[in-house]
Formats: sequence, structure tokens, C-alpha cells
Amino acid sequence: MNRFSYLRAGSVEEAVKAAAADASARFIAGGTNLVDLMKYNVERPTRLIDITRLPLNAIEETESGGLRLGAMTSNDDVAHDARVQSRYPLLASAILAGASPQLRNAATTGGNLLQRTRCYYFYDTGTPCNKREPGTGCPATFGRNRIHAILGTSDHCIATHPSDMCVALAALEALIQVAGPDGERTIPMSEFHRLPGDRPEVDTTLQHGEIITAVELPPADFGAHHTYLKLRDRLSYAFALVSVAAALRMDGNTIVEARLALGGVAHKPWRDPDAEAMLRGHPASAELFAGVADHILCEAKGFEDNAFKIDLARRGIVRALSQAAAGTPQSQTDKRIR
Repeated sequence: MNRFSYLRAGSVEEAVKAAAADASARFIAGGTNLVDLMKYNVERPTRLIDITRLPLNAIEETESGGLRLGAMTSNDDVAHDARVQSRYPLLASAILAGASPQLRNAATTGGNLLQRTRCYYFYDTGTPCNKREPGTGCPATFGRNRIHAILGTSDHCIATHPSDMCVALAALEALIQVAGPDGERTIPMSEFHRLPGDRPEVDTTLQHGEIITAVELPPADFGAHHTYLKLRDRLSYAFALVSVAAALRMDGNTIVEARLALGGVAHKPWRDPDAEAMLRGHPASAELFAGVADHILCEAKGFEDNAFKIDLARRGIVRALSQAAAGTPQSQTDKRIR
């Protein structure tokens, strides 16, 4: 671990000013991802800006009827908030599907959005990695790639985004509020994370010096018909091989509105608006869901070790949509897939 200076920011303005002045500075809150990356020598910040004292830990009502989650709210506080559980149960379920209670107590809403992507080679500084050192290559494309992406890949990177929370936020069309040297702005969740393209080292569309201040959840009516289905190697404390966040608004057996996002399959939470349009106005059925899955995965590309993910994702989409349509969401207490 390299030497670094430390600043405890007393305000958002102070945090932004300090970050803008140092290209290698990093914000630290719960530290559940950044500290690991520093231990592995993947991240080498010259300055840590502690934002744990900033007044960004409230869950508040918005004028539009949604909720505003402060960037410093813990994953545990969000998942167990009564308003989140009743109005956005998809988000609560996704959070409870991730990590462990100890990590959820420490991890923050803003930090969860900024998790670095998963890849064995990214974490191993003894190997090349375009994400860690641009231009050195992507050994995952021909090496160990069981956990890697099947959608939105490039020749430069096939890593996957690790978050469960972010998959639900994508389906809920959350808005990310940030502050920076040029003032405040709002980024739609669909535009916050990037596909790797030829710049895999850049995970998000945040500008230098910007800090996440809140996540806004727009009003939603998906409480009765939702599910977060996480398919993984073991039932507890494991990242998703494939996850599916499904939220439907039903009129009898007819789908009026649909939201669908996948995790574990791409460099960012994966959402296909055309697939959602295929669901609207149609009766729920296994045949319809299978057609939607085929559409989403029509351009999926498997590698030597992860081609199984394509069929796993197909089955997961059908199962998740079936659970959501029936109003029988996946339990995050009894995690067995039924």
C-alpha cells in the first residue's frame, strides 16, 4: 500500500474542492471496496477524502412522491426502511441478496454505485489488464473467464459489474444526483455506468472532482409484482453469475408496464427497452417470457468458460418474469430458487 494523505471533509464543497485539486484523490466512506483495492495495490490514491461526516445519510420524501436516498445511507438502512420495503421492495430485495449483514451495515448507497468491476486479472497486479493499465491487454478474453460478461463486451475488456443494488436501481430508473466543481447535476441511472468500449478504465460518467450526493427513486407502482432473482455458485455471500430484476404492473393477467434489468452479464447493469416493450399489453405467459429472453440474448457472446451463462440468463429471465407476474417474489431469506 502506498503512502497517502488524509482529509476529513466538513462539507460537500470542501470534499469537491479537495478532489478536484488532486487527480489521484479518492473519496472514502464505508471503504468496503476501496480498501480492498488499496490492499491489493490496484488503487493507489495519493489522498483519501473522508466523507463519513457529511450530512448525506437521510432518506427523504420528494415532491414528486418518490424517495431520496442520501449517498451516505447504509445499504442496511435502505433495505430495512419501511418506505423502501412498501414502495420499492425490488430495491430492498436486491440489497438483501448481496454481501453479508456486516458489509451491508458499512457499505453506502454512493459507494455501491462506484464498485469496480469484477475480474480476476484486474485484482492481480502481476498480470496485464486494460482496466488497471490501459493498453496492456485483456488476458480474460483467452484465460479464466467463467465470471465474465456475455453482453456489451469489447476486445479491451469483458469484466462484469458486481452490484446487486445497481441492477434494481436500473430497473427503477433511479436518478443519481452529484455535485462537482461546475455545480450540481442529475445523471439517469441508465447513463451513469459505461460499457468498456476502448476505455475500460473508466467505469462511470462522473467527471473529475464530482461526488455523489443522493439517489432519487421516482414514484413507482411495482410493489405487488416484482422479484430479484440472483443465480450464484452458493446461496450466501457470493456474487451473481446472473441476476434479474423484474418489475411489472398488471391488469389481471395482462402486463401494463414492465421493467427488466440484468446483473452479472455486462460491464454495467443491462437493460433492454425493446424487450420491455415486447411485454407491454400482452398476457403473461412462459412463451412470451421466452421470446423476451431470446431477444435480450440474441447478441450474447460466450467465451471458453462462461458460455453457460447465456442459457443460465435465458432461464433466469423466464423464471424472474414468471415470479413477478404471479406476485411471488424470490425470498432473500430462503434463497433456494423455486
